[in-house]
Amino acid sequence: MKKKYQVVGIGNAMVDILSHVKDEFLAENGVEKGIMQLIDMQRAVELYDHMGPAQEISGGSAANTIAGIAALGGRTAYVGKVKDDQLGAIFAHDLRAQGAVYQTPFAPKIDSHETGRCMVLVTSDSERSLNTYLGVSESLGPDDIDTAMMAEAEWLYLEGYRFDGAKSKAAFAKAVTACKNAGGRVSLTLSDPFCVERHRDDFHEMISDHVDLLFCNVHEMQAMYPADSLEQSLKLAANEVEIVVCTASEDGAYILNGGGLEHAHAQPVDIVDATGAGDLFASGFLYGLTAGFDMLTCGRMGCIAAAEVISHIGARPETDLMELFREHGLV
Repeated sequence: MKKKYQVVGIGNAMVDILSHVKDEFLAENGVEKGIMQLIDMQRAVELYDHMGPAQEISGGSAANTIAGIAALGGRTAYVGKVKDDQLGAIFAHDLRAQGAVYQTPFAPKIDSHETGRCMVLVTSDSERSLNTYLGVSESLGPDDIDTAMMAEAEWLYLEGYRFDGAKSKAAFAKAVTACKNAGGRVSLTLSDPFCVERHRDDFHEMISDHVDLLFCNVHEMQAMYPADSLEQSLKLAANEVEIVVCTASEDGAYILNGGGLEHAHAQPVDIVDATGAGDLFASGFLYGLTAGFDMLTCGRMGCIAAAEVISHIGARPETDLMELFREHGLV
């Protein structure tokens, strides 16, 4: 029997605040280039005050992935916490408008924390430096998990960033149990090398015990599975996970499934903003996987979706991804 959802995502619920800045801005404001840093509310306000013109776009890594699958016509739902405030309303509206189901209860107006936001500082080389205030997203817990929804998922897609919170780990465990008991499968994205460093033991336990599909980029792969070469790191990962997918920027993506290695070539594009590249790669790949395509085609779909999102500002697709797949003869 066909399940209600092809993919259900769980992760941070954020609104991205994007601004183009010079490298000098990063230095003057103590921002480390090219990584994600967790900040508090005071720091978020301080950075916002110093930024130039900015654009507010709903984000959150796994939420971007779910939005991409929904844009392709996939049956999707998302679980992530926002507050009953202006940014929370923007997040919920944007995700639902894309076609995804979003039913996570809002944190009340009286909550001392606000909806999470990520200050995305984009430099002239298209590198993005992320400064993330998690806000109420950090309070996601087991009570926010609808086990009936998890049981209706063909695949869960778990965001590594959301391991920053004891209640969220318990939420993941509840979701995984409900999904697996109903015959579903679990995917995980490692999210960031520093995330790996913070949660290596928890990641190892989840990967070896529950994960069927692991998403990561080269840096995350080598942080999770240190070795003398990427090839060796990939082999270590493949010993624990059935499907390993490792993106490598302009080199495309490497896919291991049952011991065989395949390489999906990157789609050439002029990079405007690299935000969301990995998120939309996962959209294309998971859509292809749940639609029954072979692994290499899934990888090509991921590369095309990633290329689309880095061709403009923001981490949600602006072009019809299915039409792009058609143009490349994939569907």
